[in-house]
Amino acid sequence: MGIPGKIKRPARVFKRPSTYRMARVNKLLQREISLMLEQRVKSDLARNAIITEVDCSRDLESARVYFTTVDVSMREPVLAELVSVKGVLRSMLGQVLTLRHIPALEFVLDRSQDYGERIDGILRKLGLDGNDEDEGEDEEV
Repeated sequence: MGIPGKIKRPARVFKRPSTYRMARVNKLLQREISLMLEQRVKSDLARNAIITEVDCSRDLESARVYFTTVDVSMREPVLAELVSVKGVLRSMLGQVLTLRHIPALEFVLDRSQDYGERIDGILRKLGLDGNDEDEGEDEEV
């Protein structure tokens, strides 16, 4: 039993990381991985990757790194090369970042650009392309 009249404190509750913190960690990882691929990785194939987004798990155990390439035919070879250098990238991130846990990297092909181009093509076929409307507004002014 405790002392009568003394207020008992609840057990310490650990909060989940805020979404603002996770957004900062994701951007930091995206920037550092991009710089490392550009400057420190010796593979020319890996340098063709454009890192579009990083989605890190809340516990910092794993991170999905989304990438694309300018040349569509280079995507599969670049993915294979990124998978082969992911351990080296993780160790370099450990040297540069001050995070307690460096997440395991998983490279994923970002297909959002392909999806957007497909939608634009459908809109052009239907005649609903936004460029025609913009030209008409300029003529009225």
